Amino acid sequence: MTEIVGVRFKNGGKTYFFSPNGQEISADMPVIVDTARGPEYGQCVQGNTMVEDSEVVEPLRCVLRIATEEDRRTVEANEKKERWAMEVCQKKIQEHGLEMKLVSVQYNFDGSKVLFFFTSDGRVDFRELVKDLASVFRTRIELRQIGVRDEAKMLGGLGICGQPFCCNRFLGEFQPVSIKMAKTQNLSLNPTKISGTCGRLMCCLKYEQEAYEDLVKHAPKQDSFVETPDGVGTVSSVSLLREKAKVQLDITPETPRTYAFLDIRLIFSVKVKRPEEYDPPEVLQAAYIRKTMEEAKEKEAQERRAAAAAAAAIEEEKAAARREKTHADEHEKPRETKDGRGQKDTRRQTTRQRSGRANRAKREEQMHQTEHTDALESAERTERPKRSEDGGKTAERRRTYVRRGRGKNGNKPGGKSEREHGQKPHGNKNSGAAPKNK
Repeated sequence: MTEIVGVRFKNGGKTYFFSPNGQEISADMPVIVDTARGPEYGQCVQGNTMVEDSEVVEPLRCVLRIATEEDRRTVEANEKKERWAMEVCQKKIQEHGLEMKLVSVQYNFDGSKVLFFFTSDGRVDFRELVKDLASVFRTRIELRQIGVRDEAKMLGGLGICGQPFCCNRFLGEFQPVSIKMAKTQNLSLNPTKISGTCGRLMCCLKYEQEAYEDLVKHAPKQDSFVETPDGVGTVSSVSLLREKAKVQLDITPETPRTYAFLDIRLIFSVKVKRPEEYDPPEVLQAAYIRKTMEEAKEKEAQERRAAAAAAAAIEEEKAAARREKTHADEHEKPRETKDGRGQKDTRRQTTRQRSGRANRAKREEQMHQTEHTDALESAERTERPKRSEDGGKTAERRRTYVRRGRGKNGNKPGGKSEREHGQKPHGNKNSGAAPKNK
């Protein structure tokens, strides 16, 4: 076992192991370490840890010291020099007419060397460029050609998924990616859909490749001849993540069915001519018939349940309507309860109910009075005297109105009768019968 600390020089870069040299170093602490290019400033991402000797790359260099405020100012000064060196180098490249793209510039911690990273489609003769740069910076110059994937890792950016580049965020080393991975995962082979910003195949194709390879071992191939619980057929499509396959059965080729991998038995793994002497097992045919009958019964049972549910809903609506009507009738009637002694105790009714009953009683009283008046008038008309048979004078007919608010003589209170106004009583002029006394 070896004690190490993990140090990273750039965000998203590779983590390197260094010996702590007897120091207690925790994560997120800046340190100065010894590298092949000399002392460098880095960030500790893994504190003191014991690892197996096989995980350590020899020779194991050590941590010189924990970085101070002076070291941090030196790093900031180097970053300013890098921006200036970037502008100078681009001008020199244009002066020499070189077909190269400058990507990044890095200063060593102690300023003893300047490293220029560039990309190019082919080999570039930059010997004259190195001489011009050395005359300007007065230090050791190194130009390093990198690939497009390293360029994307240095510059960073957003992928087609909307997330920052994996290589710039957490990938330490690039893994080989091939077009075979896209075929195994049933992805579109369109280069614009499976390529990253750098123009190469996306690194994320490698993430799930092992899972897909394990699923392919248990999945039937497309166009293979298989046996299912419902009969024999041909595989039309395969879904590896769902572990299901769609099969066109010989008995119902127009309606493919989906089965799990465990329910399928492979007969021929490729599309070949079916042997003439091959007969599908009768057990499978019987199972298919039995399953069809069960499905029909289940469908009929579902229809019956739906009809019963609809009838129950209708009955419930009717019962609710009856309950509402009963509740309304009970609300109109006065409630009566019994007190503790068994006697009926009528509850106090509301003001609205009392006023309603008073109005109904008043209307009934008026109706009775009107009926009584009509009965008196009818009786008076019936009792009127008729003419005598000998043509004599008829008796005086007197009409007495009995109405509410009128006097005995049919006039308003305080009024005068016809006799008092000097009018003659009713009767025949020729009859000698004297009027009756009042």
